[in-house]
Amino acid sequence: MLTVTVRRNETIDKAIRRLKKKVDREGVLKLVRQHAFYEKPSEKRLRKQKNARRNAQRMIRLASM
Repeated sequence: MLTVTVRRNETIDKAIRRLKKKVDREGVLKLVRQHAFYEKPSEKRLRKQKNARRNAQRMIRLASM
């Protein structure tokens, strides 16, 4: 669970901004969206393969620079 303690003399807006940054870094929203609907095992496997191919292409592109 993510927690943000409001510091002394800190506005609520800054604390909310820090919370949003933490949520983005941890990938909480991504997980919630992923688990919102059932994903068949075959679809999950295809998604992982697609991501692996994309990452491999990205690494090749970065290595050639």
